[in-house]
Amino acid sequence: MGAVPDYGRPVQFGLFPTPEAEALEEILTLARIADDAGLELIGIQDHPYQRRFLDTWMLMATVLAKTQRVRVFPDVANLPLRPPAVMAKAAASLDVLSGGRFELGLGAGGFWTAIAAMGGPTRTPGDAVDALAEAIEVIRLMWSDERSVRFDGQHYRLAGVKPGPRPVHDMGIWLGVGRKRTLGLVGRAADGWVPSSGWATPDKLADMHARIDEAAVTAGRDPAQIRRVYNVWGLIDGPGGFLNGSAGQWVDELTELAVYRGMDTFVFGPSADPVPQSQRFANEIAPVVRQQVAQQRGG
Repeated sequence: MGAVPDYGRPVQFGLFPTPEAEALEEILTLARIADDAGLELIGIQDHPYQRRFLDTWMLMATVLAKTQRVRVFPDVANLPLRPPAVMAKAAASLDVLSGGRFELGLGAGGFWTAIAAMGGPTRTPGDAVDALAEAIEVIRLMWSDERSVRFDGQHYRLAGVKPGPRPVHDMGIWLGVGRKRTLGLVGRAADGWVPSSGWATPDKLADMHARIDEAAVTAGRDPAQIRRVYNVWGLIDGPGGFLNGSAGQWVDELTELAVYRGMDTFVFGPSADPVPQSQRFANEIAPVVRQQVAQQRGG
């Protein structure tokens, strides 16, 4: 694995509950674990065409209502099925209602057959990137102080709409993307990057960071201001391999990812036994990684 600069961002942690309708009590238990243990985030995937899943936005509102401290974000929102102007209003509303505990993760889309079956568009890879770039502009306009806003894009338009409400904190737009062109979009226009360990494996991270950083510098931005959120899959005391070993192995691998691989936030999706695994992650892994990262940076 190639090394990348340590961006020096505070290390943070979260949980990734699966939004199955039959697992509502388990989801709320995981939310309480995160809230009580001082984890920073809960990320919830957004696949409206999945018949077993609750609607992600309704579930995020419920989680925010039943927690006190933890922040919540869609990991990541399905743009083709959720118009960006309406999504901006929903995101800002959740931020207001929760006292500033919402962030916006955004994806270009995938599973196009399922999206089309729900009445959404079928986009080419190029069109999906263009729509994502337009959506970021639309969302920021909808969060602005302007009396009315206009936007004339290929995929989205605003015709004198009045923005509001505004988020009550400086809400981030985080992109769950991995292709060369979309990584450039992260560097130019986004506040964070949300890859997953299943496809953005550690050996690929250095090149991905480099593409983001190059685009950020070209746009006059500081790459260190871009959050790097890693969805991590595995099992504590699992059968072996990356993020599938002892608690000590998890601590060492996450510490390395933070100090030497550029990632600053880890959102854990257990491959089995979500409640006990999440409790162990919150109590045995996260606090020790915080300590080790601080020690290595201090040294």
